[in-house]
Amino acid sequence: MTEPVLDITDVTVHLGGREVLSDVDFRLRSGELVGLIGPNGAGKTTLLRTALGLVPVHRGTVLVGGRTPRQAQGTLGYVPQRHEFAWDFPITVEGAVATGRTHLTGLLRRRTAQDREAVADALDRVGMAELRTRPVGELSGGQRQRVLVARALALRPQVLLLDEPFTGIDAPTQELLSTLLTGLRDEGVAVLMTTHDLAAATALCSRLCLLNRTVVADDEPAALADTDIWLRTFGLDRAEQLLKALGVTG
Repeated sequence: MTEPVLDITDVTVHLGGREVLSDVDFRLRSGELVGLIGPNGAGKTTLLRTALGLVPVHRGTVLVGGRTPRQAQGTLGYVPQRHEFAWDFPITVEGAVATGRTHLTGLLRRRTAQDREAVADALDRVGMAELRTRPVGELSGGQRQRVLVARALALRPQVLLLDEPFTGIDAPTQELLSTLLTGLRDEGVAVLMTTHDLAAATALCSRLCLLNRTVVADDEPAALADTDIWLRTFGLDRAEQLLKALGVTG
């Protein structure tokens, strides 16, 4: 088995004096597409931000390709939830996507031919090339999601982390993103996404990682038919709904 490109070992995180992640063990390898599933407040976004080095670790280690997240910034692409981006900022689609390469270029250095090629390729992959000069404030919800994905892809990352990429988007954008994520997986990119859309996750992902402050289960979707796993992750009412979504009746 290949070495993980993202290796999270015994990680505990405290925020605001409260333990939000406890003894988390998780590994992601090149060419994997993994869904991170859990209730609100389970620590899913915190886990992504910890992998990015944006949240300090109280205990444990996080390695990206054998390096710390800070050392590996140029290899990590991140797609945040849409509300985290300043859509009223006066910038074009192309300009917003180009900011994804800031870790490589710096804030003040002019874009090179390589930068322009990476941005153009990212825009093509999300179907936004024709709108590259449009102000981001004029975009629809689905178009905004495509911009965020393109911004992450402009880095040409080895690891792509996405936070709720399917929330509140139109059907064409969901179909495009599904095809794009499976394509990236086939190209060898390691992809981890949080999602509340269990049907999409089950269809797309080779593994589901169930998280509720710690990893409750991590396996292929078909292997997660144990009712107790879902009860420990979500509680009774929600667990029953999710088991039905998996095609498990109890």
